[in-house]
Amino acid sequence: MDSNAIIDGLIFFLGLIILLTFHEYGHAWMALKCGDDTAKLQGRCSLNPLVHIDPIGTVVLPLLMIFLSPGISRFLVGWAKPVPVNSANFRNPKMDDILVSMAGPWMNLLLAVALIALARVGLAFNSEEVVKLCVNMAQLSLVLCFFNLIPIPPLDGSHVLRVLSGMSYETYAQFARFGFIAVIIVLQIPPVRTALGWVTNTSLAIIAGWFGVA
Repeated sequence: MDSNAIIDGLIFFLGLIILLTFHEYGHAWMALKCGDDTAKLQGRCSLNPLVHIDPIGTVVLPLLMIFLSPGISRFLVGWAKPVPVNSANFRNPKMDDILVSMAGPWMNLLLAVALIALARVGLAFNSEEVVKLCVNMAQLSLVLCFFNLIPIPPLDGSHVLRVLSGMSYETYAQFARFGFIAVIIVLQIPPVRTALGWVTNTSLAIIAGWFGVA
């Protein structure tokens, strides 16, 4: 692996940490707005990356994907430590639970829009490097958005499915015990990776079209 590939990989890794930090902050902020201050009391309602890092999902898996897998710009995914939530504090338990679960993906979607807007500024100043970096980070943010909607614990989509299906916390916890393994296995299925890439790139093209960014 040449030096340029290593530098690009490390840039993606740093970008992933920043995007995951905002993702988890989104969960914590929404939980606080819905009446649950558990995350805030544990220092998780913060943009400090150190409080959100998960050794496997934030460090080991992304680095392995960066340096061992081809096409990493399309398939780099990861996760941070789940934000602690006490649904008993919610004013409207079911709806608030869904809002908190979706806040992370929504944050990634908003970041993708903001990054493409910044790419448009870079385009106006003929800064190709800024445009490229912003577009790549927007793509990564969208990957995280849709990746987290996969209904496998501990991903956000599984929390929404639990609420909609009326699954008990105890049953969900049993599934969650093997969640990380299931996520890693599912990511090895070509159609899953293809679908994730398609929905990401289609969304990216739509957002880029709003701002006139090729």
